Order: sequence, then C-alpha cells, then structure tokens
Amino acid sequence: MAEVKQPDGVQIDLISGERMEGLASMEKIRIILDGVREGNIVILEEGLSPEEESRLIEVTMTEISPDEFNGIEIETYPSSESSKSGLFDRLMGNDSDKKLTVIGPANRIETLHKDETLIQTLVSRK
Repeated sequence: MAEVKQPDGVQIDLISGERMEGLASMEKIRIILDGVREGNIVILEEGLSPEEESRLIEVTMTEISPDEFNGIEIETYPSSESSKSGLFDRLMGNDSDKKLTVIGPANRIETLHKDETLIQTLVSRK
C-alpha cells in the first residue's frame, strides 16, 4: 500500500461566524480543540464570549497530557480591554463584539507582538 505524504506546512482553519452561529458553547469548544489537537491553527472570524473563552481554557486544562497535548495559545484582536465603547454604548446596543481570535497548539505558536491593530505570531512546523 502506498504511503500518503503529509503536506509540509501548517494547516490553518478559518472558521466563519456563520458556522459557529447557533452552536452551544461546548460544541464551539469541541470544534476548536479538535482542530488544535490535530496541530492546526484555528482562526475564528467572530471570536468567543468571555464566558466561552474561560470555558475553553478550563476544558483545555483537563485535556493536557505531557506526551500528547501541551495546551493552547490564544490571542484575540481587538482585546476586550481595548474596547472603546462605554456603558451607554452597550446599553444602546452599539457595543460591537466583533473580534478575531487565533488559537493554536502551545508548542507550535508563539506570539511575538500584539497591539490594538496587529497580532504577530510565529508558528513552528513541530
């Protein structure tokens, strides 16, 4: 039987907000963690709520295994603390929760720089 050659590179899963819309929090977390456990970088068009991010980290901690899974690295742009909307904007429904989130295996992704307009990341092949 012929051996299937794996591509030499890093797979990036770009997940649209439409795909995640209507899914329960645990379904979103499973999609993310399944991709990251395979060594992929997952980019979410619309990010996660703060509660979902906390749950993602919580679930990740229970799945860490020294030989198999080292955990995740997660960066969000713009970060919630850099949001310029105030209480009045949120009350009037003008608060935008649009944000891009990058998630990858902790042993393959390293954030080099992050500010209000840019996330620079170095991704190793393994």
